[in-house]
Amino acid sequence: MSLSLIGFIIIFIIVALLISGKVTPIVAMVLPPIIGALLAGFTFSEIGSFFEQGVGSVISVAVMFIFAILFFGILQDTGLFDPMINKMVALTKGNVITVSVVTVLIAIVAQLDGSGASTFLITIPALLPVYNRLKMNPYLLLLLIAGSASIMNMLPWAGPLGRTASVLEMDVTELWQPLIPIQLIGIVIMLLLAVFLGMREKRRIIKKYGSLEIAATTEYALTENVTNDTIEPAKDEISLNRPKLLWVNAIIAIAVIGVLVSGIIPSGLAFIIGVSILLPINYPSVKAQMARIRAHAPNALTMASIIIAAGLFLGILNGSGMLIAISNDIVGILPTMIAPYLHLIVGILGVPFDLLLSTDAYYFALFPIVEQIATGFGIDSLSTAYSMIIGNIVGTFISPLAPAVWLALGLSNLEMGRHLRYSLFWMWGISLVLLAIAVFIGIIQI
Repeated sequence: MSLSLIGFIIIFIIVALLISGKVTPIVAMVLPPIIGALLAGFTFSEIGSFFEQGVGSVISVAVMFIFAILFFGILQDTGLFDPMINKMVALTKGNVITVSVVTVLIAIVAQLDGSGASTFLITIPALLPVYNRLKMNPYLLLLLIAGSASIMNMLPWAGPLGRTASVLEMDVTELWQPLIPIQLIGIVIMLLLAVFLGMREKRRIIKKYGSLEIAATTEYALTENVTNDTIEPAKDEISLNRPKLLWVNAIIAIAVIGVLVSGIIPSGLAFIIGVSILLPINYPSVKAQMARIRAHAPNALTMASIIIAAGLFLGILNGSGMLIAISNDIVGILPTMIAPYLHLIVGILGVPFDLLLSTDAYYFALFPIVEQIATGFGIDSLSTAYSMIIGNIVGTFISPLAPAVWLALGLSNLEMGRHLRYSLFWMWGISLVLLAIAVFIGIIQI
């Protein structure tokens, strides 16, 4: 079998396993690539080399995951987010629609630095407790943040435009300027989607709990009428709160996030320092410090192991040449009659491509091929670039190949398969709408 066919089968099996929820992500991303590489004729020694290359590319991300989850877990233990949660609930008066809209606005601001990882790190720990308090679906939170961050990911200092500009050998700001109207329209679409999904979520909550007020107080009503054994964990939780250190913890959190945005030091190091400062300030005894680490270690280590497994997966697909082969063969099998519309077709399929190709493979392998073919039929290179950017970028944060998505799932304790099932339809729909608008206003030629 050809490399592209084996690579496609590997990716298809992994995506299918992730969506099915029958196995853990580690199993899904370890066994299929290894078996596929063996079938392709690679030796265990070569697979070991692919593993080392792949893990080398994600190890800094894995370290960041471990200490980011510890950092925000400790902050939650101290009760840092409780006043903000109570304030948001009070301001929105438990209005699910308002919370949905606010989620989009916060995600848009958080993504201004162009980093999806920092956006999830800023938004999820702050907003997830609000969603839990109001009994809102946490997958709605992930959808709204992912969609909003993807729209803002068209900024010139974000990855996709930088990659495209490097291929076209042009100034990235010049490439970005025509996309500004698409970004503004995309933001409006996300706000409208937030209102629509918020209304749908409101109906679901009322149907299940009777009213929004009852839903928001259900958890506390239950703890008042249970046995002492059930109440005990709540007392333990209260004992972890540090209301007198609220502003100290807030300053530490803001400082760490500021360092993340500035990029002065690697994000993993920023969180290591943050954890090292938080622990002795809030929990002076070694026993209490170790207890906090043990409490959050399962989530942290689980996500780190998934990232390392993803490193193996990406290392095999990149090192073996499967990703490049997939890109070449997809273009090669297309009928000649549709070749003049290839750039638009690839744009339409941009979100599904996000499930099959890494960002680097999409922009550095597939884009040059599509651009070359389209140019031969009189299609301007910029039209091809805009079609592929707009079509693909909305799906950035639903792809299993995007490390930031695994960070989001780790922070929210959600599953990749359910995230795909919940978000894929809406993200692809937004992509198609934006493509149609880009064609209508002349950004993309036909």
